Amino acid sequence: MKKIIHLSDLHVGHKDCGEKFRAIIDNISQLKQPAKEYIIVITGDIVNNANRGKQIDEAVEGIRLLEKRGFRVLVIPGNHDYGNGGMGKRKFVEIFKERYYKSRDVSYPKLDIIGKTAFIGLDSTVEELHWNDRFFAEGELGKEQLKRLGEMLKDPQVTNRKKVIYLHHHPFDYKPGMQLKDSGELKMMISNKVDALLFGHYHRDPEVAGKANNGTWGIPRCYNAGSSTHKNGDKGFQRVMDLSSSDPSEDYDGNFI
Repeated sequence: MKKIIHLSDLHVGHKDCGEKFRAIIDNISQLKQPAKEYIIVITGDIVNNANRGKQIDEAVEGIRLLEKRGFRVLVIPGNHDYGNGGMGKRKFVEIFKERYYKSRDVSYPKLDIIGKTAFIGLDSTVEELHWNDRFFAEGELGKEQLKRLGEMLKDPQVTNRKKVIYLHHHPFDYKPGMQLKDSGELKMMISNKVDALLFGHYHRDPEVAGKANNGTWGIPRCYNAGSSTHKNGDKGFQRVMDLSSSDPSEDYDGNFI
């Protein structure tokens, strides 16, 4: 079974975050071989401000470099990938798909079957782009995406595999202006049904990062990567995990920067 490297909140374009992402890329490439044994999952806020096209160019270039070096990379958008983090624009939904997936036909949940694992990516930002709630940094999955998720989890090609769900917004913590508004609905959908839940969004509070949430909702691995590039000195991880082991205590921070 392939190992997973979880990154989040790279914020390429903010101060030295782009430089740190390049260091992460080089160190992963050197230390984690053979590359085909790893899946890199990036849970949003890949760039700091999507309004600045050069930031997207730099982020995409980094991801393509990882792919060129043999790694499979899965990404999902965060609030900064649809705007400046506090106000989003709907046009970036299609731009994100085109730049990162090379296709605008992708829909969410995004399912990737890789060996014995089903990776399910959720967009927790798109439902926050309506005129009346596109401000601040809250997340929402929406009824239609949750309905499709429920159907996907019943699909035989998914039920017979390890299941990893990844999204941007922290599903357990309820800070005003930053919360995942329909986390209760997500809980009912996935409790005791998946093997790992990966996310980011919060990268200042150590108590909501690390392994503190393991076992929540009956899910063995619940990881907030924080800011993997340590934006502004914030907390962050580049976590490496092996789902073939039932013991999350064996997962570790790769310390790639």
